[in-house]
Amino acid sequence: MKENSTPFDVAEYDRQIKRTLLFYEEMFQQVVDIVRILNLQSIRWLDVGCGTGKMARTALDNFDIQKMVCIDVEQEMLERAGNFCDNEKVEFLQCDIRELPYQEMFDVVTAVQINHYFKRDDRIVVIKKCYNALKDDGIYIFFENFAPDSKEGTKLYLERWKQFQIANGKSKEEADLHIERYGRDYFLVTISESIKLLKECGFRMVEILWVSYMQVGILARK
Repeated sequence: MKENSTPFDVAEYDRQIKRTLLFYEEMFQQVVDIVRILNLQSIRWLDVGCGTGKMARTALDNFDIQKMVCIDVEQEMLERAGNFCDNEKVEFLQCDIRELPYQEMFDVVTAVQINHYFKRDDRIVVIKKCYNALKDDGIYIFFENFAPDSKEGTKLYLERWKQFQIANGKSKEEADLHIERYGRDYFLVTISESIKLLKECGFRMVEILWVSYMQVGILARK
C-alpha cells in the first residue's frame, strides 16, 4: 500500500457520494445486470473517470475480466484506487478522457458521473473517444446528472435533490453549496439531448436504463 493513501480516504470519498446521490450503489448494479445479460466472456473493459476504482472492483467480483483499464485525470485518486484493487488484470492510467488513445479495444466502456462535467463541445469529444475505444457491438454505459426540460422543472428537481442531501446528513449550507454548482461546475443537458449526441457520435442503439432524481443511466451500442 502506498504511504500517501489510506483506506479511510476512499471510504470517506464514497460516503460523501452516497450522501449526494441516493442510488449510487444501484448505478453499479445496473451495469452488472446489463453485462451479465449479454453473457460476455474474457471481457476487455475501460472505465473512464474511475475515481476510487469502484467499477473495477465490481467488475472483478462479477465477471471474467481479461483486461480492465481505469482512467482518471487525478493521480492521487488513481493511487488510492490501486490500493483497493491490486489485481494484475487492472491497469490504472492517468489521462484526460478527451485524449484517450484507444481504438477498437474494449467490449465495455463505462463512465459513472463524469460526462456532465464537460460543456457540449468537449462532451462530444469524450463520447467519440469512448465510441472509438469500443469494438464493434461493444457497449457504452454511462450515468450522469441531467437537465430537466423546463425552468419550473429545474427548480423543483433541484429543491428535491437538496432536501435529499439534507435528509442524508448534509447540513443546509453543504447542500446549498452543491446545488449552487448547477450550471457553473457541471453542465447538464436533457435526456433527449444526451440520446441525440450519442446517435450523432455513431452509436447504432441508444436506450435509457434508469432514472432517479436528476440522474440518468444510458446504454449505447456501437
